[in-house]
Amino acid sequence: MSKRIIKTDRAPAAIGPYSQAIVANGFVFVSGQIPLDPHTGQLVQGDIQAQARQCLENLKAILEAAGTTMDKLVKVTVFAKDLKDFQAINQVYSEYFKENPPARSFVEVSRLPRDAAIEIEGIALLDDR
Repeated sequence: MSKRIIKTDRAPAAIGPYSQAIVANGFVFVSGQIPLDPHTGQLVQGDIQAQARQCLENLKAILEAAGTTMDKLVKVTVFAKDLKDFQAINQVYSEYFKENPPARSFVEVSRLPRDAAIEIEGIALLDDR
């Protein structure tokens, strides 16, 4: 069983000893993405929707670097510092998953890296085109 490391400059570099994603056994396992701008390495400014959008754009870029798409996500986990942001995050989330959304967990946490308000991770199938 082999694994392939995914690394792209279209998403933020890992801020610790981990990979942006790993491909193994037909799956892509994407590490949690906080709302970092891949060009500046800084947290994006704006409300929770702007931050959720950046997390999802980072996730999308990593999936594309692995050779797959958001449509192939089978499981997503959203970590948020405030469960009161659930509806606002869902509004942005629904823009990315109009039909057949992946399974998802939404978890309130006390703290995230760089004191981000949100982090999103995912598991996708490799694109079989």
